[in-house]
Amino acid sequence: MSIEAKIRNQIRSDEAGMLYFISDFAEHGNDVFISRVLSECVNDGLLLRIANGIYCKPIETRFGPLFPSVEELVNAIARRDNAQILPTGETAQNRLGLSTQVPMNSVYLTTGSARKLYLRGRTVTLKRSVPRNFACKNDFMAALIQALKSIGKDNLTEEHTSTIVGLLKEHLDDATYVDDLKTAPIWVRKILSEIIRNIKQHELATT
Repeated sequence: MSIEAKIRNQIRSDEAGMLYFISDFAEHGNDVFISRVLSECVNDGLLLRIANGIYCKPIETRFGPLFPSVEELVNAIARRDNAQILPTGETAQNRLGLSTQVPMNSVYLTTGSARKLYLRGRTVTLKRSVPRNFACKNDFMAALIQALKSIGKDNLTEEHTSTIVGLLKEHLDDATYVDDLKTAPIWVRKILSEIIRNIKQHELATT
């Protein structure tokens, strides 16, 4: 069996929705050869090209192929690179429900390589960042801190606060939040500490 046939058989046996990078097939040849094989798979309808060097086995629906989400893509990149990622800016706000606006430029911080991907009219930017931004033990708290930094102290509304209360009731980790708050700017730390204190006081009063 040829190497190309082996690659095709592997893809056919995988579940729909699987993401592939050229490096996933490094054992079969150099990047130029693998890129050519995967491009032919795209031409044959076996794969979809998601971005430069990134492919997926399509999930077919009656409306056409279902593309992976931005979050699925960046998580796959993080696993491949053994790196951490963290949504920031409007991306973090949208992910947590603090904004209904879907950003056309999704921005993530990463401990891996910086890069920019173009996905069907949208841009995904991975920005290499300092270790301090990844010091939180709780991923939710890390994203919440980034979202608040993006909103800004003077732009925080009652609606934001109400949403944050609901999020904290659902996701707060009592074992880590004290240490996690130490990684936040002072104004963010004060706001979240006050909200958490009020939540706990309310819980005590109703038990």
